[in-house]
Amino acid sequence: MLDLKLIRSQPELIAENCRKRNVNVDIEKLLKLDEKVRQTTTEVDSFRQSRNDISNKMKGNLSAEERQPLIEESKQLRDQEAEKESVLRELTEQRLELLKQVPNLTHPDSPEGLTDEDNQPIRKMGTIPEFDFEPKDHVELMEALDLIDFDGGAKVSGQKFYFLKNQAVFLELALANYALDLLQKEGFTVHMTPDLARHQILDGIGFNPRGEETQIYSVEDFDLCLIATAEITLGGLLVDQVLDPERLPIMYAGFSHCYRTEAGAAGRESRGLFRVHQFSKVEMFAFTHPDQSEEMHQKMLALEEQIYQDLGIPYQVVNICSGDLGGPAYRKYDLEAWMPGRGKWGEVTSTSNCTDYQSRRMNIRFKDSETGKNRFVHMLNGTAIAVSRTLIALIENGQQKDGSIKLPSCLNLPDIPAPDN
Repeated sequence: MLDLKLIRSQPELIAENCRKRNVNVDIEKLLKLDEKVRQTTTEVDSFRQSRNDISNKMKGNLSAEERQPLIEESKQLRDQEAEKESVLRELTEQRLELLKQVPNLTHPDSPEGLTDEDNQPIRKMGTIPEFDFEPKDHVELMEALDLIDFDGGAKVSGQKFYFLKNQAVFLELALANYALDLLQKEGFTVHMTPDLARHQILDGIGFNPRGEETQIYSVEDFDLCLIATAEITLGGLLVDQVLDPERLPIMYAGFSHCYRTEAGAAGRESRGLFRVHQFSKVEMFAFTHPDQSEEMHQKMLALEEQIYQDLGIPYQVVNICSGDLGGPAYRKYDLEAWMPGRGKWGEVTSTSNCTDYQSRRMNIRFKDSETGKNRFVHMLNGTAIAVSRTLIALIENGQQKDGSIKLPSCLNLPDIPAPDN
């Protein structure tokens, strides 16, 4: 979340940023609540000080008659203080809930716009394949090669679940292993993370674990949710810590399953593996000094590009517009891979610089070596490999006329042979 001091000092800037981000937040109401919180805090402190003054008086050599009215006054003050504290808690909670709705500031180079149609392609890499045959989509190809079972997934778990089979199993593991190996060599500490996290951690990272708009699966009767990304678990590792500045940047990579309700997703755009309820992903995460976050963001983007260049998948880099950033992100890039079955680009990775928006909620700080004061770190995330969508791009771009699939050499796997006729 944003610093309240910034909102107090520049309310017009924050309101305009909300407009650009397509977020409807009543900044004037937030500031009025903030003023009430501060006034009520002053009143609580005043009651507390008065009780302390009475307590100091009673330490003197007083008679019983002199003590009694002081005791009565102290009791009245305690009751009034308790009543005001109750009001303060409610006001503080209301302020926090409204403050959480205020999005991060926006990088000046992020294009202004309201939907993904306003996102700005920056560059294209790789060559879109030209087939001398009618190309198939990944569903047709994978079913013909006995690589996937959508019917079995629906029978066991419901629609948009699936079983990977045969060579596709080893292909998923090879993709994860390749990405983790690369990131470890780049200085990331690799993890295999839990698939569950507490509500507090999701809320701190910026995922809404409750309500109609949530994309999160919650576990009934437990303070736990299935994670939508390892950004949640990796970002939660350092909650409530003050870090040694010499440790920065701290770079983590995590392999996890990801679970999303994908409410409302339907139609050909979501066919097959493009939108599913469960998939595997390797995620990058970094905690940096504020002066280093822009450099780290470019590093994550470069690593994503290296991965998809190694995989031989044509892609374009997209600068995400203000209205499509999501609350925590200050700036965000997507990689969109060419998917012949869709005849268009499809998002396969994203990387976001969230500055100190998440760290304020997670209370993750470092001790500034120059001032000696604690400051909030900057937190960044980026997708290395989202397996389900990468499978789409690999299989559709690598398809051959005989139905076989050519695989990139970096995975150290044989090509997938054509189906038996």
